Amino acid sequence: MEETFANFSKFGDSKSTGKELDNKKFSKLCKDSGIMGKLVTSTDVDIIFSKYKPKGGRTITLKEFNLILDELCVKRFPKKETLDEKKGAIRTLIAGKGPKTKGTTKVSKKGGTDRLTDTSKYTGSHKERFGTDGKGKGLEGREDVIEDDGYVVGYTNKDTYEKDHEDN
Repeated sequence: MEETFANFSKFGDSKSTGKELDNKKFSKLCKDSGIMGKLVTSTDVDIIFSKYKPKGGRTITLKEFNLILDELCVKRFPKKETLDEKKGAIRTLIAGKGPKTKGTTKVSKKGGTDRLTDTSKYTGSHKERFGTDGKGKGLEGREDVIEDDGYVVGYTNKDTYEKDHEDN
């Protein structure tokens, strides 16, 4: 129990001592370990947490944590016959668990440079700075070079009129 309590109390907080648990982390503990579900809702968890936390405080200690589990076990396991069975079942559910990080952002396996310099992912005006082979166009890609050929600057279908109207 102490290990699970410490794992969740330290989660996301490098300065934590592992001796106190706030409501947010307690809710995560209940969700990740399977206490929360059809029988125990997040509202139930919040109400019970508020009932046992010290007045004016924001955290609970291991002692209060055990008292909360004793109250939650009755609600979570209504079909178990004795209170000791219920207490044992909820502790077995929590034992040795740690915070889950499912759905969090994964670290890219590639280096940042490869991802940021992949010209195939460029859009808009940045895309115009590179040729089809991915090599930069240099000054031509950064500045509008004015050509006196009768076309509007930036027109991409230049010299295609003859090809489209050959048969007429």
